[in-house]
Amino acid sequence: EVQLVESGGDLVQAGGSLRLSCAVSGFTWDGYAIGWFRQAPGKEREEIACISRREGSTNYADSVKGRFTILSDNAKNTVYLQMNSLKPEDTAVYRCAADSTYYYCSGHNEFDYWGQGTQVTVSK
Repeated sequence: EVQLVESGGDLVQAGGSLRLSCAVSGFTWDGYAIGWFRQAPGKEREEIACISRREGSTNYADSVKGRFTILSDNAKNTVYLQMNSLKPEDTAVYRCAADSTYYYCSGHNEFDYWGQGTQVTVSK
């Protein structure tokens, strides 16, 4: 059974940094992609970063490009989201998800496994 478990959410001041973790288990091969999403109250869910488990290639939303970095530690089966220069508008519930049917981050992935989410709050 595929499972994704996020951790690392916290309250942080604007300008600060935070690293989220997504522990992935249950996959028996490396042909999948992991995405990070966020959703703030009253707003639509936004895909902000994606990494190919097999290739290591990445995609980022414009809203986080240059500030956030998605990393994969394949030995630990963990994907990280390093978030720097945080802004109050980054406040949201952050979730990781896996596309088990396609290994490449195409921008149109269909993510079929989801974690429960972790809260990130950025104060002014």
